[in-house]
Amino acid sequence: MLIFLIQLVQFITKPRRPPPQKGRYAVISLNYRDSRPIYEQIKDGLRKLIVTGAIGTDEKLPSVRSLATQLSINPNTIQRAYNELEGEGYIYSVPGKGSFATGDPDADASRREELWEKTRELLAELRYLGVSQEELMALVQEEPSGGVPAGGRKEGTR
Repeated sequence: MLIFLIQLVQFITKPRRPPPQKGRYAVISLNYRDSRPIYEQIKDGLRKLIVTGAIGTDEKLPSVRSLATQLSINPNTIQRAYNELEGEGYIYSVPGKGSFATGDPDADASRREELWEKTRELLAELRYLGVSQEELMALVQEEPSGGVPAGGRKEGTR
């Protein structure tokens, strides 16, 4: 849980890296031992790629069929992940053309609010467990050990 807090703060405060060349996607890895459903893992993986800039604004996402073939899973699972991402404002669909990343600041704002709420709950639990404010501040300023999304917010934004 402490790593999550560090990752969140680092993610929010670091400037974004320029997106890689179009058409190049990082690998979405699935963990079949994870308690989360496969569609949520795909959704989180795609969200991370969009937020970090690995998939640029208005860049076309892989088709449902091609991603399903690539990951060796049912296309309905991919479609469910895409539908939820569209509902959250991270992607949009153009009939007959495919799905595209939005780059919508409102999607980032809603996700940011969700993460802030999780952080508040985490901080409350840490305080209950006796972690001092000084320890929390040291933790926030510490460099992460890995698993942090590349990039983040422009400086000066929350």
